[in-house]
Amino acid sequence: MVSTSGSKTRNPYLEMLRPEIADMDFALPAASALLAAYLATGSFPMLIPFIIAVIGGYAAITSSYVYNDYCDVDIDEINLPNRPLVSNRLKRSQALKYALLLFIIASVAALVLNVESFVVLLIAVGTISVYSAVAKRATFLSFVPVGIAYGLVPIGIWLAFDSAGIIGYPGLFGTVPSYGDILPVPAIFLGLMMCFTDWGFTLSGVARDVEGDRARGAPTFPVTFGIPATAKFVTFMWVVGVIASIAIGLTAKIGPVYFAGALLAGGWMLTQSFDFIKNPTEGRGGRLFLQGSRYRGIMFGSLILDVILCILVPAYSGILW
Repeated sequence: MVSTSGSKTRNPYLEMLRPEIADMDFALPAASALLAAYLATGSFPMLIPFIIAVIGGYAAITSSYVYNDYCDVDIDEINLPNRPLVSNRLKRSQALKYALLLFIIASVAALVLNVESFVVLLIAVGTISVYSAVAKRATFLSFVPVGIAYGLVPIGIWLAFDSAGIIGYPGLFGTVPSYGDILPVPAIFLGLMMCFTDWGFTLSGVARDVEGDRARGAPTFPVTFGIPATAKFVTFMWVVGVIASIAIGLTAKIGPVYFAGALLAGGWMLTQSFDFIKNPTEGRGGRLFLQGSRYRGIMFGSLILDVILCILVPAYSGILW
């Protein structure tokens, strides 16, 4: 996880939420909720639980951004001097309270929906907090917990609409039914896709931040092995992630809109990744970071549209199957 340089708003609290990648951060929980409800019931999720899930998922994701800024002030002084904490538009104590507020919002949303979702949230937040507070300054493998944490996000959302059946404690809307497996295969591929692509996503941004990380003694992957090696690893992760995105569609047996979006966006993303190999610079890594957000936003947008078509036009879901 890295800070982004494109967040330039008048409101420092909004800026810390990374609005330039908000499409990805909203589309992920929305797509996860819609697909889970569709595969479980063949219909849309209830509107209020869906809204709560999207808001809760977004709050969980953005709380990690704010906490990362809180932990990385000294590094951002070199890499991103215009960030709110570095430029003294907010105090570190304010950022910590803000991160806690976002976590509380995510926690309330999860508890309202399904205690299982709350358990996943605690694991995800604990994992990403280890990265920001400890791992980044201790090991070149610090990117690993980031991918794991983000891979858990769609799992937590999924359980709000299709329970694993392990914890039967009811939420505000009653006990969430379990419709079969503890976790369906499409949900597993959704989590894996997020994990793999986030390793590529995060490391491309970390490559941009190599100057500050090296100066502050953070042995990140690019600092340890160099940007050319990082570019190759990043590209491999994106290849695996794109394959996992296709597996989501195959196992969920959804329609052609998703496959078209996943293939076209995935192909474009891979061309950008190979360009990073050809041009292994800090600036190219930063651009790839933002391009990774666009890819995931488009892919999840395609999934949302496809599931809507599957529900509204029953014949549509049978086109490919």
